[in-house]
Amino acid sequence: MKRILVFVIAVILLVALTGCVPGPNELAKSPDEGGGIAGFWQGLWHGIIAPITFVVSLFSDSVSVYEVHNNGGWYNFGFLIGMSIIFGGGGGGAARARRSRAKG
Repeated sequence: MKRILVFVIAVILLVALTGCVPGPNELAKSPDEGGGIAGFWQGLWHGIIAPITFVVSLFSDSVSVYEVHNNGGWYNFGFLIGMSIIFGGGGGGAARARRSRAKG
């Protein structure tokens, strides 16, 4: 009985998580009103300013965190690198842990 309950809970969680998967960006690779498509460098910049943009977007409908008129993978890569620059990625915490183990 316990295995069935665990299985049912796992299936429910799996179905709930798949409902959170984003769909395709219909506007990718299509130019905006000015005829531009955001690429790697704009993605990098948007990733760096994302925390500020997020706060502004809470109070303004004209500001968005993510540019939907982008060139796809390169914009996403730049955005990810920009976010890593701001939030430190994973390497900073590992270096601190090594230093603290070496001291102790």
